[in-house]
Amino acid sequence: MTTVHSFSFLLFFCSLLSASSTIAKVQHHDFVIQETPVKRLCKTRNAITVNGMFPGPTLEVNNGDTLEVKVHNRARNNITIHWHGVRQIRTGWADGPEFVTQCPIRPGKSYTYRFTIQGQEGTLWWHAHSSWLRATVYGALIIQPTPGSSFPFPKPDRQTALVLGEWWNANPVDVINQAIRTGAAPNISDAYTINGQPGDLYNCSTKETVVVPINSGETSLLRVINAALNQPLFFSVAKHKLTVVGADASYVKPFTTKVLMLGPGQTTDVLLNADQQPKRYYIAARAYQSAQNAPFDNTTTTAILQYKNTTTSSPPILPVLPAFNDTNTVTSFSRKFKSLRNVVVPKTIDDGLFFTVGLGLDNCPKNFPKSRCQGLNGTRFTASMNNVSFVLPSNFSLLQAHSNGIPGVFTTDFPAKPPVKFDYTGNNISRALFQPVKGTKLYNLKYGSRVQVVLQDTNIVTSENHPIHLHGYDFYIVGEGFGNFNPKKDTSKFNLVDPPLRNTVAVPVNGWAVIRFVADNPGVWLMHCHLDVHIKWGLAMAFLVENGVGELETLEAPPHDLPVC
Repeated sequence: MTTVHSFSFLLFFCSLLSASSTIAKVQHHDFVIQETPVKRLCKTRNAITVNGMFPGPTLEVNNGDTLEVKVHNRARNNITIHWHGVRQIRTGWADGPEFVTQCPIRPGKSYTYRFTIQGQEGTLWWHAHSSWLRATVYGALIIQPTPGSSFPFPKPDRQTALVLGEWWNANPVDVINQAIRTGAAPNISDAYTINGQPGDLYNCSTKETVVVPINSGETSLLRVINAALNQPLFFSVAKHKLTVVGADASYVKPFTTKVLMLGPGQTTDVLLNADQQPKRYYIAARAYQSAQNAPFDNTTTTAILQYKNTTTSSPPILPVLPAFNDTNTVTSFSRKFKSLRNVVVPKTIDDGLFFTVGLGLDNCPKNFPKSRCQGLNGTRFTASMNNVSFVLPSNFSLLQAHSNGIPGVFTTDFPAKPPVKFDYTGNNISRALFQPVKGTKLYNLKYGSRVQVVLQDTNIVTSENHPIHLHGYDFYIVGEGFGNFNPKKDTSKFNLVDPPLRNTVAVPVNGWAVIRFVADNPGVWLMHCHLDVHIKWGLAMAFLVENGVGELETLEAPPHDLPVC
């Protein structure tokens, strides 16, 4: 009797242990924003960092976990942190874009971001969302499967995050402030980086080149993140094929490729088999440049994939990367993405929207000297969606104004379609269309609305591949193409069976992409180009998603420590 009772208690105790091991955890972290001397390319400058680290700390969680990250601002700049790609269901106050969901964290102040990872697995990242501070304030956010579940592919022997970045010898905040002052395009970067290091092909960089170890026969899961400020990037590993298994924390049907292209903001998970001769191989990234006649950083960043027992005296092998303007490679890569399984895509659309995305030129104000109008032909560069150049408020955040009913901060008249229909990708666009109107205009969505957005690139000033990111949502990319979107012809080609689920879509140069989502997350959610120069110029808008019915469809109350403007 005693034995059976003890055994029963033991079983009960073990089952409790087992259950507790699958219970979601709460992780606490402190991020100290501070100036840190960083030496790159033979020069040392003070960079804004998290905890003195560049890049910042990698956060690793499981699907279902809650993060509480207290950010202490000990720098001289205002700052916010955005958790790129996290759905933030009902926790819009933790999303992070400055003056959209919160006022910035002022120097000497702190704020705790609290949110739960719900139904997402794979690779996301975090970054500053104030001025150009994300040039150095960023890091990986790795979401492992829920304890007790596994990857939908064989478990890799090792996992490595490779975060692609962009480095300026000058202070990046000074770079963008000078551009805003002069109306010109900002100075291009001095290097690209992998995990913060430029690599062998730059001056004074060889010793610190990142080395990724591997054993023959192993499979490594590479989590590639494009954290560059303004540049889509090609990525390749010499002599090795890459099997794409995920993107933006969603699994995809595996496909093999030699080259990745990631727009800023995008992540791609790939499996690499160590099936080559045990040597040293370069991991390399360089620009995909789709805008014609625009200056860009044409350098190449490298890390080294190093097989065990390889002598370091043998020089690594370089991969063959596509030409800078190889849009064909980008198109063929982009069209291979499909969701791992068939998905439920909204078929009936409640809000059918058509947004043009592109650049513009503001005429030089009469009271400005020529030194402040150094854009094309004495103008100032600008950008817009549907001819509205987005202006952030400065006294309240948009979410605060919405939540507290504060008038005069924004309007809800963002146009559902361009105010003027024109040949968007043509070569003879009227100069009257080059100058957008400025405004803080939101588009209102009822809770549960089924939304389709056509994102149409324009050839105003120049056409370009624009990585468009939507906060607070993932969306299905149901179609993409070149030229002007034609609903009669193009809708029939949509993939409504297994389209990829992303948070950032690379809108093709001189082309279009169509996304669909259900507005099931109340709050104010920014949609913008993730080329940071373009968001600064106004290539953004925001959705105001109303509350639904009951607590689970309602935005949570603001936290007590929400920063004030």
